[in-house]
Amino acid sequence: MPSPEYYMRLCLDLAQQGAGQVAPNPMVGSVLVFEDQMIGQGYHQQYGEAHAEVNCIHSVHEENRSLIAKSVLYVSLEPCSHIGKTPPCVDMILQYKIPKVVVGCRDASEKVNGKGILRLREQGVEVIEGVLEQECQWLNKRFFTFHKYQRPYIIVKWAQSKDGFIGRYGQQMKLSCAETNKQVHLWRSEEAAIWVGYRTALNDNPQLTVRHVSGKNPVRIVYDRDLSLPQRLHLFDGESPTLIFNTLKSEKKDKLQYLQIDESHPFESMLQHLHQQQILSVLVEGGRDLLQLFFEKGYWDEARMIQTPHLLHAGIAAPSWPQGVATTTISGDDVIYNLLQTDAR
Repeated sequence: MPSPEYYMRLCLDLAQQGAGQVAPNPMVGSVLVFEDQMIGQGYHQQYGEAHAEVNCIHSVHEENRSLIAKSVLYVSLEPCSHIGKTPPCVDMILQYKIPKVVVGCRDASEKVNGKGILRLREQGVEVIEGVLEQECQWLNKRFFTFHKYQRPYIIVKWAQSKDGFIGRYGQQMKLSCAETNKQVHLWRSEEAAIWVGYRTALNDNPQLTVRHVSGKNPVRIVYDRDLSLPQRLHLFDGESPTLIFNTLKSEKKDKLQYLQIDESHPFESMLQHLHQQQILSVLVEGGRDLLQLFFEKGYWDEARMIQTPHLLHAGIAAPSWPQGVATTTISGDDVIYNLLQTDAR
């Protein structure tokens, strides 16, 4: 007989298929089980469209519809109880008279957090909580960070030479290998936004797209204090939505959005704007001063450093790598170090 953990892992596998498509909603998977036989499955596929529980129930074949009211619904995140882009999932569970619901973890958002579970229990539905709770929370770490800290989940990333430099002044350089570059584009496709510093935008003129993989381009972010960046840069080409933080104006023009910030607290003001814009996650790609600022402020959740075999001997020093135990991955000629923050703000 499969365990509740077995079915919850199926939910997590399903939920993962929504990566990059459902933000600012969380990734959620669901299965419906009758006497150890799975009769339905579904996941949240696209933001604004049906949630996992709805897709799961709708997937049940006609000959099994009568079994829904005798089945157990497994779902990796607490069913919603409010009207948003779609009707409350709790209403559908009650409509189909599902007697038991097994929940991986509670929803962190203020609109839901416990309310869905409470309503189900008030209507006589048996609810089991906390099955693979940590795994379910980890899958949606961006969503939980966003609601807990009122800011996006922040990943800082850079590539450096073996002797600790990220480049040379006045030169455009590609340190990482082709295999790693493709991996970086995959990372971009997984996050809601990508952030670069003023000098990186000016000197490197990056496109900040996912052209080497299939996926959605992230929102591009730059802090252009006095709006002095030239319009010829890729940032202004309309390829993907772009936020230009500045101290002069707020204005929207096609895919470009200018956001005026509080100059006395620029960093915090920018993060506050990103929260208001419902941007769940940000990949920070440099330059050095911007990366170091995130470390100094403590506003980061993951650090990804690409160690390449190149020797530069001089140039722009890499940011200071924070303390902690990192995992390592080999990528072509490079080594990728990944470190998780233990004291986020």
